[in-house]
Amino acid sequence: MRPPLRVWVWAAATLALLVVAGLLWRGSDAAATSSTTAAPADVPPGPPAGAVSDAWSTGADPLPGGVVAEGRVLVGSPHGVRALDPLTGEEAWHYTRENAELCGATVTDGVAVAVFRTADRCDEAVALDAGTGVRAWTRNVNFRPGVALTSTGGIVLAATPTGIVTLDPAGGGTRWRYVPPEGCELLHSAAGDAGVAVLQRCAGSAGAQLRLADGFDGEEHWARDLPAAGGTPELVGADLPVVVRVDDEVQLLSAADGSVLTTLPAGPGPVVRQAGTDAAVLVLAAGTLTAVEPGSARPLWSASATGLPAEPATTADGAPALPVPTSDGLVHLDPATGAELGRTATPALPEGALAGVAGPAVVLALPGEVRGYR
Repeated sequence: MRPPLRVWVWAAATLALLVVAGLLWRGSDAAATSSTTAAPADVPPGPPAGAVSDAWSTGADPLPGGVVAEGRVLVGSPHGVRALDPLTGEEAWHYTRENAELCGATVTDGVAVAVFRTADRCDEAVALDAGTGVRAWTRNVNFRPGVALTSTGGIVLAATPTGIVTLDPAGGGTRWRYVPPEGCELLHSAAGDAGVAVLQRCAGSAGAQLRLADGFDGEEHWARDLPAAGGTPELVGADLPVVVRVDDEVQLLSAADGSVLTTLPAGPGPVVRQAGTDAAVLVLAAGTLTAVEPGSARPLWSASATGLPAEPATTADGAPALPVPTSDGLVHLDPATGAELGRTATPALPEGALAGVAGPAVVLALPGEVRGYR
């Protein structure tokens, strides 16, 4: 006997629903997302050996916020974020979206925060545990294309020429926004221990205006004009002190009122600043790494360098040490005094690298490339 007509109708409807569900799945965000996780990193203790050689390299952009985070090396790709083992360069975990483009990503407080573009704007944000790749949170955002993400402890800063937004890396909530006055555009912004610094240029002004706001509530601390005869001033960093380049000198400014505390010669090359430890703020200019006291900007020590150290490592005795790239390899310096604590012979190091240490591995971060040595 043939089944009743209603059975045929139910079967056809069920089949149609399955076909529609399959088509919807194939075009969904879930189907386009590839996500893997890993166990927490297990980096062997101890400093690098007295000599290391090339171990691995990858042609990818390192994420702002540090060279090594939670025992991983975080790098970006056109469609997502990957975490690499610092010893081998092998992938530990990844998060990619084939139907979206990565607008920007940064790492702070143990999480990697990435923003994706699915249509005309960068509209989706996700936070991933830096060590394991486990998702911490997701949310919708509304950023312009070309948004740049940077961070400091407790703050993710999303910046475009038309404004900035600060996010909480722990929960993803928006803290505050800033839009420049009419006729002004943002040139650069930075988040650091002093707060969030914004450098903006307004119509009719030959120089630029620098303003410093509280990193958590956006309240303005101070604003000052930076006249420049040789070109537009550059914002280098927003730690204690705030650092700017004006013409041929580097100015270290008070976080309290913006007054000039110390100046350094800028030289012809780029200026990079990075807070190495609580004991010193580091400024690299004209081939010299200068350490100054946080807050007062009192010079502590200086040394020749071709790049900057990332977060301090430790010696075999457990003392903090800054891995400083030089023309003779990696030199490990005491953050407070600049005393040499050891050396690691390396192949020739490229200029401008940011150096980090993960146990016996040395990791160098460069624009568009990360290298590992063992």
